[in-house]
Amino acid sequence: MSKFNKIDTIGIIRSTGIVPVFYNKDADLTKKVVKACYDGGIRAFEFTNRGDGAAEVFKEVMAFVRAECPEMALGAGTMLDAPTAAQYIQMGADFLVSPCLVEEIAPLANKRGVPYSPGCGSVSEMVRGMELGCDLVKVFPAGNVGGPSFVKNVLGPLPWAMVMATGAVEPTEENLTAWAKSGVTAVGMGSKLFPKDVIASGDWASISALCAQCIKWFKK
Repeated sequence: MSKFNKIDTIGIIRSTGIVPVFYNKDADLTKKVVKACYDGGIRAFEFTNRGDGAAEVFKEVMAFVRAECPEMALGAGTMLDAPTAAQYIQMGADFLVSPCLVEEIAPLANKRGVPYSPGCGSVSEMVRGMELGCDLVKVFPAGNVGGPSFVKNVLGPLPWAMVMATGAVEPTEENLTAWAKSGVTAVGMGSKLFPKDVIASGDWASISALCAQCIKWFKK
């Protein structure tokens, strides 16, 4: 089961504002990436279910996180059906994320007290997600559906909505400041937070430093 309850997990995501999104078939490498993010102040991390054996990698990484990163909420992304979501909930996922709105996942997650953030590309999808009990909805692909201005305009009539923007989020002061000013609760950031050359060289300190800087930019 998850380590944190639903309210606490959302609080963790809100407090940091930056949610790294990552997948690698190598569990040991993934542990190093997670730890580097943790050392940089990250407290919510999304491991995506995108490759063969991803569940086995997640299980191993989860054990590591519970032991070495006690304040980290580890979530599972790319949830496309309820059976897969149930599998990750059983392995302790603290939150679930999808690239689209999968209605069958919502009641499953709600029963287990696990936050579910569905990917939404329209106001109608966002509202439907909230109707299903998804407290934190994900705008995806955020850059393609309108960027920060889309979120800002949506929060006009829906000021109570909590939004996580993923897609076209970059680890720069200009980009993160724009998203923060739009009113998003958090942003999800993938490959640009983990340059291939940095991963290849094992420069974990650089990742920690970049995470810390991104948090400062976003909160500023």
